[in-house]
Amino acid sequence: MINIYVVNTTAFSEENFIIATTLTSEQVIDVIKPIVMSERNDEGWYDNDALIDALKSRYPNESIKMCLTLEMIHI
Repeated sequence: MINIYVVNTTAFSEENFIIATTLTSEQVIDVIKPIVMSERNDEGWYDNDALIDALKSRYPNESIKMCLTLEMIHI
């Protein structure tokens, strides 16, 4: 099953990103939260690509795709 999540790591909604993945929300949070908290404590730096890379590194056999917007299908 593919899950779709909007990931918010800052106070700025324009920095949100969307992932389509076979991971659970708990798996995503377990990988991303320590990275985000490290930057907030001035101990590291990340961008959205780095977060996706970390997910893919931790779960190499899972499907993980990032996008910034969703396309609306009008019928």
